[in-house]
Amino acid sequence: MEQQRKQMLQQEQAEEDIQHGPFPIEQLQASGIAALDIKKLKDAGLCTVESVAYSPRKELLQIKGISDAKLPLDQGGGEGKAMYIDAEGTFRPQRLLQIADRFGLNGADVLENVAYARAYNTDHQSRLLLEAASMMVETRFALMIVDSATALYRTDFSGRGELSARQMHLAKFLRSLQKLADEFGVAVVITNQVVAQVDGSAMFAGPQIKPIGGNIMAHATTTRLAMRKGRGEERICKVVSSPCLAEAEARFQISTEGVTDVKD
Repeated sequence: MEQQRKQMLQQEQAEEDIQHGPFPIEQLQASGIAALDIKKLKDAGLCTVESVAYSPRKELLQIKGISDAKLPLDQGGGEGKAMYIDAEGTFRPQRLLQIADRFGLNGADVLENVAYARAYNTDHQSRLLLEAASMMVETRFALMIVDSATALYRTDFSGRGELSARQMHLAKFLRSLQKLADEFGVAVVITNQVVAQVDGSAMFAGPQIKPIGGNIMAHATTTRLAMRKGRGEERICKVVSSPCLAEAEARFQISTEGVTDVKD
């Protein structure tokens, strides 16, 4: 009994030692960042390790006294056969389990074959591609999904003054995706966001939307699909541009079984 009691006390102590929630920014001293620089970060409103790691590098460099060499921060991914880079926080493993169940697959095996990484800013999103390349050297991947490629660009770059820098950064990211596809033979699927037309033509033609990214996004992609909501649970997918598919529309719906045919 005494031995069991000691083991329980040791287990409780180990659980208490586990850090829950955000890490205080002072822990960056273990990564070589000086206490004076940590104070500068705190004065700028960054009080946790996570707040620094999730901030775009260009914003950190605007803090007086903080240089690029003082930010040795990085974040990692996982292993699997398909790779999912999530920029919007919408990844739901249960969706994969539903699809696996529909096709008679083992859900645990499906999740084991998916590598997932959350991107928190555009710089981190680009760095994840470097980590993806190192993983593809070790393991055979067939598919890479980026959801969405432009979400973080809308928040990290603002106004027309940063439009050129945004497009250049986006172009490099898309070029890196193309390189991965060519080098490792993986299929790349990216989702995009749309924005409402606000020019004069919208007054006469009614509400219109256009994809974000402009010609850089259009030229970097091969087959482009446009999704919209139909009646009820119906969804409509339209082939906008493709070198091998004719323009057409397909109707489907999303249910607990995954993507299914529309039930009239």
